[in-house]
Amino acid sequence: MTPEAAFIAALRSLAPHPAARGLADDCAVLELGGETLILTHDMMVEGVHWLPSQDPADVAWKLLATNLSDLAAKGAQPIGVLLGYTLAADNTRFAEGLGEALAHFDVPLLGGDTVHSPGAQTVGLTALGRATCKPVPSRSGARPGDSVWITGPVGAAMLGFEALCAGNASADTSAYRRPVPRLAEGRALAPLVSAMMDISDGLLLDASRMAEASGVTIALDPALIPVPADLPPARLREALSWGDDYQLLFTLPPATEPPCSAHRIGMVRAAGSAPLLLGEAAPSGQLGYEHR
Repeated sequence: MTPEAAFIAALRSLAPHPAARGLADDCAVLELGGETLILTHDMMVEGVHWLPSQDPADVAWKLLATNLSDLAAKGAQPIGVLLGYTLAADNTRFAEGLGEALAHFDVPLLGGDTVHSPGAQTVGLTALGRATCKPVPSRSGARPGDSVWITGPVGAAMLGFEALCAGNASADTSAYRRPVPRLAEGRALAPLVSAMMDISDGLLLDASRMAEASGVTIALDPALIPVPADLPPARLREALSWGDDYQLLFTLPPATEPPCSAHRIGMVRAAGSAPLLLGEAAPSGQLGYEHR
């Protein structure tokens, strides 16, 4: 167990409220009167989640987008966000990028906090949303016989990151710099899915998490998983565990078709010897990104 997983496990005893969903989901789901609120919080660290040479405007966009992606996995309508920001030497471009992203996704900034630290810059965001259907999708509803789907390709962020590192100005790096949360798709899918989550830490790791939460085995067909046209076939396994793709991974009951563009990539089976199969074998090695 990684330090991150061990710490989250230790926190579960501190989070008995039903809204916390056992700290095993993308968001908290809080019933408040006649409304259901969806809350999430993500952090990013310089040198871990973005390159020190990157435009701070892209960092601001990505911070907002990654939090909205969690709301998308619940089919939620964003209400607003709170920003936690460590001041840099120049904060102009971050503020400009945040304003651009807020306008693009039509989400208001409601408040937050700023601090100064001599170490690496850290930024965080809390996103608040409103549920658009009940029950609110979770990771834990997949059942044997369900089909497994994804809204788009994986691996584009990995290629974009490598192009940025190489200084390849002609390459399309937007998938890494400015991901797009699948908000509309999430709202369309929410009433139909048996389980849904966003892919942030790698398809293999996140599919394994969904399988474990649901008490099933998820079998993925590598030939059906969409990837960028310029991804070398030999790098498929790497792309499946790299992360930062922010597509939606979801399961549908038998005979149910998605109401949006999506790719069928596998099936849900009764729990077997492993929570995840790639082809007919459990994938070996690191399944995705975890803080260590």
